[in-house]
Amino acid sequence: MDVSRLQEHCLSLPGAWPDNPWDHEHPVIKVAPGERGKIFAFLGSDKVGVKGGPSREVADEWLQRYPDDASVMAYIGRSGWNDLRLGGAIPDEEIHEAVAESYRLVVSKLPRSLRPDGWEAV
Repeated sequence: MDVSRLQEHCLSLPGAWPDNPWDHEHPVIKVAPGERGKIFAFLGSDKVGVKGGPSREVADEWLQRYPDDASVMAYIGRSGWNDLRLGGAIPDEEIHEAVAESYRLVVSKLPRSLRPDGWEAV
């Protein structure tokens, strides 16, 4: 999987949109409108940052399963965020599921009025 295909996948989720608040090569993907939008995927040329679970302990399962391709994200890793390497041992289907889980975890914390229609089916 490459970052372009992963970005297409992320943007196919209800209410998802790209933003580039730090002027990087690749955008972050947010859900919820405008200033209230929350990041659920940090895209990089060879990795994606996702909320790996509701806690650091749950997110650590990725590190145990894929020690060479999963790592704790800098700065926000203590909150359960991981970097997952693209094109490594992690199958594309699992990357897609990790993005979907990150999306669900982020959307579930939004006020009900900001949750996009159809998000429960992701």
